[in-house]
Amino acid sequence: MSIAQNLLKIKSSLPANVTLVAVSKTKPIPDLMEAYNTGQRIFGENKIREMAEKWEQMPKDIQWHMIGHVQTNKVKFMAAFVSLIHGVDSLKLLEEIDKQAQKNNRIIDCLLQIYIAEEESKFGLDENELDSVLASAAFQEMKNIRIVGLMGMATFTDNQEQIRKEFTHLKSIFDKLVTLPKTQNLEPKTLSMGMSGDYQLAIECGSTMVRIGSRIFGGR
Repeated sequence: MSIAQNLLKIKSSLPANVTLVAVSKTKPIPDLMEAYNTGQRIFGENKIREMAEKWEQMPKDIQWHMIGHVQTNKVKFMAAFVSLIHGVDSLKLLEEIDKQAQKNNRIIDCLLQIYIAEEESKFGLDENELDSVLASAAFQEMKNIRIVGLMGMATFTDNQEQIRKEFTHLKSIFDKLVTLPKTQNLEPKTLSMGMSGDYQLAIECGSTMVRIGSRIFGGR
């Protein structure tokens, strides 16, 4: 199957309320252009330098999503163009995004990453840390970021019940977030969970955004 065929097959299986992020990390520009020419406009990268190079060379109606772990000192390289940053896992990082967005006269949409997996290697906030970030004076003063939802990654396991439990847990945190009063920098509407191996289960559990790479572009 070609990239175009893979993409159309996945798109036809997604509910209307679910956004597809085509995870294009490490893939060459011609592969991305095949997806682009099939109608895909949202691409996810996990390295800021690589994303910036692709942004420079590709059509400007693409939305670039940063889906990897973000180092504070690299934010400036994407602040001019990034559409959504998925993996915001600290107040310090949020402050840097706000600062760099201000320099570029932009408001940058962000998802707060919640730690739901039973693995040490995954990044993210727990529920208490999420609450303290949102309650902090520093957050309330930020004018150049907007928290539009949450992101999480399930444990890398074949145990479907464990994955379901983790996704359901994230959805319950998201449901609480949605009940908070909306402010200029808090407008939660996106729940980013689910990748190539578990996106159907994620959608069942309430995901509104899935990050799919290998099922579109093939293995890395």
